[in-house]
Amino acid sequence: MIKEIQLGKNGITDNFIETLKSYFTSVRTVKVSVLSSARESKADVKKYSEELLKKLGPYFTARVIGFTITLKKWRKAKVEEDSE
Repeated sequence: MIKEIQLGKNGITDNFIETLKSYFTSVRTVKVSVLSSARESKADVKKYSEELLKKLGPYFTARVIGFTITLKKWRKAKVEEDSE
């Protein structure tokens, strides 16, 4: 099962991070849709994904497709890979 959440003009707040963490108690994958009010270009979406990974910790990975960030939780901490 995959949960979905929207990232709006307020950006990444503490409340947004807490909501994400609560989602990850029941699912392994969460899709974050970055709304047009929160971004100007695709580069902004990439910055959001990097910021989310810093705040969530080493057990998470992110993949950016268009204006959607797919976050996945793993059992083991992920080591920095070369890149996709």
